[in-house]
Amino acid sequence: MLTLLTILGALGIFLYGMKVMSEGIQKVAGNGMRRALATMTKNRFSAVLTGLFTTSLVQSSSATTVLVVSFVNAGLLTLIESIGVIMGANLGTTITAWIVATIGKFSVSKVALPIIGIGLPMFFASKGKWKSYGEVFIGFGLLFFGLGELKAAVPDLKGAVNSGDMATIELLQSIVTWIQGTGFASVILFMIAGIFLTLTVQSSSAAMAITITFAMNGWLGDDPLVAFRNSAAIVLGENIGTTITAWLASLGANINARRAARAHLIFNMIGVVWMLVIFNLFTGFVWSFADLLPDSLKSAKQDFGKSEVAFATAVFHTSFNLINIAMLVWFVPQIAKLVEHLIKDTDDAEAAPNRLKYISQSLVDLGELNIVEAERAVSSLANHCSEMFRGYIHVFENPEEDMGEQVKKLKAMEDEADLMMHDITEYLVSCTSQETSPHLSERITGLLRITAELEECSDAIYRLIKLAERKYKKGRLFSSEQSGSIRELANQIGEYLAFTEESLLKPSSSEMTEKAEQFREEVSALTKNFNKAAMKRMPKGNVKVEMLNIDTNNQLNVIANHLLHVNQTAAEVSPVM
Repeated sequence: MLTLLTILGALGIFLYGMKVMSEGIQKVAGNGMRRALATMTKNRFSAVLTGLFTTSLVQSSSATTVLVVSFVNAGLLTLIESIGVIMGANLGTTITAWIVATIGKFSVSKVALPIIGIGLPMFFASKGKWKSYGEVFIGFGLLFFGLGELKAAVPDLKGAVNSGDMATIELLQSIVTWIQGTGFASVILFMIAGIFLTLTVQSSSAAMAITITFAMNGWLGDDPLVAFRNSAAIVLGENIGTTITAWLASLGANINARRAARAHLIFNMIGVVWMLVIFNLFTGFVWSFADLLPDSLKSAKQDFGKSEVAFATAVFHTSFNLINIAMLVWFVPQIAKLVEHLIKDTDDAEAAPNRLKYISQSLVDLGELNIVEAERAVSSLANHCSEMFRGYIHVFENPEEDMGEQVKKLKAMEDEADLMMHDITEYLVSCTSQETSPHLSERITGLLRITAELEECSDAIYRLIKLAERKYKKGRLFSSEQSGSIRELANQIGEYLAFTEESLLKPSSSEMTEKAEQFREEVSALTKNFNKAAMKRMPKGNVKVEMLNIDTNNQLNVIANHLLHVNQTAAEVSPVM
């Protein structure tokens, strides 16, 4: 029992170190990773390299694939682009096997603790990026320390023989012998064990570390070649198990996000199927090839052949994923068509396209990168306001038609804007549940204000719609002068909305800020002039019609005020490029 708890404790250090390191890297390179995923995936080959680079940084294919699902859900990646990134993520996660295979070359404690020592002063003495660099060093040190402790905690079965712990040995040997006695079915059974292991620890990297460590210490067979083949079968199961995280992340997401998760499963399943066909042949080749590796890459020879098992498993994991990518990267469009056939468009007909779901936090903490979905949702809310305003113009310009149904639709849009604000606010609050960098904290605060201002815009637009409806119901017709003044103001607001929507998430510039302020000044000046003209007409005209005209002008002016606040806030928290 104590041994089991020690193994779990070592695994906990490893996973926590990976988490701290991943979050630190995201704080240091989050914007670069976002730009890479959003812009460097235009063809399948660059997408593969992007997935490889991202996974190599965060050391988690689960994090990368959940991030891909999030980006597809936010509309930043197409289905075909996402498949390429997922392929690269499968290759990037093989680095963990090489780290585990290499730790026998040196004393991990001698390396891990000094690395933590380098990071600690940075973490406590600095703010901003230096603090994040400190997190990277501390996480990296903990990751190595956890691997070292895991290696030490898993008992060597030959050592257990010498100590006389025969009960444990006989139990394990009987289980492994029974599985191996099932012939080729043993490969399937070990593969299923790999699936469950990955689901249990929720990390293919951690599952890989456990597999190699167990194989090195004789838990998967006495003979080194047998232990390697069993660990290779478990690795195949881990390749399937790691797809479950992305699949869970896609639940409740839009149709393309669900297709991306399904494509991940199909890609890995195809690889496992062809590997099973040539499993004995391929593992035999890899075992022979690994033996040709220079001794400088391996740790010292040991009586069980630990080095050979570890390096052969790393070679198998890398070569399998590399060959699978080389084979299937040419068929990305066909994989996309297959998942489109499996998940049809009609399945998503009932979904609310503008609802934002925080789909990743409960599975893999993406830290800095979560903000992308919120930014896309805020942009969607700005577009929603523009659509509402176009609906108001249609109502205003058609007094002779019955606009009852149109007004109902616009009311539903105003209600939807309230829901969108609630979703975005809840999402952004969830983003702050973990420690964030100072810039990201400012960005989140700014997005919260922008969201509130845009929702106020939707309220003002709906008040305009009700004013227009009241005008028609009461039979209060505007003169050509009154209608002309409202059209001039409305045209300015329409252009202001279009400008805001286009520039909302772009890096700010002085020209953009000046243009936003110029829009506001022009609307303010027009409102004052038109209201003065309405006041002058009151003694000789219809007071109620003029008051309706003034109310309309004022509501248009209110929208301009909110749009100015949106643009000012967006400029203050402009994304770093």
